[in-house]
Amino acid sequence: MRRGENIYKRKDKRWEGRYAVGRKSNGKLIYRSVYGRTVKDVQRKLYPLKAKYQKIMDEQGSSRISLEEWGFHWLHAVKPDVKDSTFANYNHKLCHYVIAVLGHYALNELNEATSQQLLDDLIQRGLKPSTMHVIFRIAKQCANAAIEKKLINSNPFSSIRLPKAIKVVNQALTKQEQKKLEETAMAEKNGRGLPTLLALHAGLRIGEVAALAWSDVDFENGQINVKSTYQRIFSVFGEQKTELIYTSAKTASSIRSIPMSNALREALLEHKEQSVGEFVFSTKDNPLEPRLLTYHFHKIREKAGLDHVHFHQLRHTFATRCVESRADVKNVSYLMGHSSALITLDTYTGSMKEQRIEVVKQMEQSIG
Repeated sequence: MRRGENIYKRKDKRWEGRYAVGRKSNGKLIYRSVYGRTVKDVQRKLYPLKAKYQKIMDEQGSSRISLEEWGFHWLHAVKPDVKDSTFANYNHKLCHYVIAVLGHYALNELNEATSQQLLDDLIQRGLKPSTMHVIFRIAKQCANAAIEKKLINSNPFSSIRLPKAIKVVNQALTKQEQKKLEETAMAEKNGRGLPTLLALHAGLRIGEVAALAWSDVDFENGQINVKSTYQRIFSVFGEQKTELIYTSAKTASSIRSIPMSNALREALLEHKEQSVGEFVFSTKDNPLEPRLLTYHFHKIREKAGLDHVHFHQLRHTFATRCVESRADVKNVSYLMGHSSALITLDTYTGSMKEQRIEVVKQMEQSIG
């Protein structure tokens, strides 16, 4: 036989030809075999397979680690560097959607066709385009880590064209709607309307409201120090589908100090008189479940006759009122806990339109 053909005669008198399909995690080559009664039979089967897998290794990489194995390795590697809620999201989406469909494929078998297979499955499940984008973004991160380790040559999830995600515009309440909602919230007993005021007057997220402790409320300096969040996330371990976690704020930029409006300060002082425990909203010394706070909010907005308002809109209303009062973008970005002013600009472009028109008018007047 020609050197390098890897064709041998077996004891059972058949001929066997071996071809490399990739490498194990330790770098050793993985071989598969074809069989025939004659050398020519084996060669006829062997050469196309050699060419096929050599092309795969040249173009896509040599790693035969399964996506399932690599996916769990990647999750383990990123866990110390991300928040619990972020890790839970990675774990759920990678395992429930990506590995469930493509986990049995070797890394160097992943290509545009397998990515399309994943997309078709997500579409069949009836997921929103925005959710599909998140799933593919996580899959790309996982694959990029494999590229860094030189396991594969390119990202198999990058070439697929995803359905266009329609950006949801979070409409701020009008001033009349805000006033009606505030009046209804302030009439509530047992402080149930206070979370609504915290969102409208301080821009707090529902998880930040739930985690707010009295030690975070600085009455002397008139500010609220936001540094924690209480969230329900997908459970990573155990039989429960979700679990509640109390953790530090969403990002470093989410840790911020927000000046209290007079109305909010008075409402918090009044609530403190009847409050027990370390948290502003608590049950048995634990922060109140965010879903319960949301439930109370929906009761309030129903009383106010605002049928289609959701809690996150209150935060956007706070930002819009700040913009309308001609606050500069950097300050609004800080108050919102955004990681950059670009996010603020992108989110509140419409709200800033009138402000930009006024800037141009002022510029024109200064020239004249």
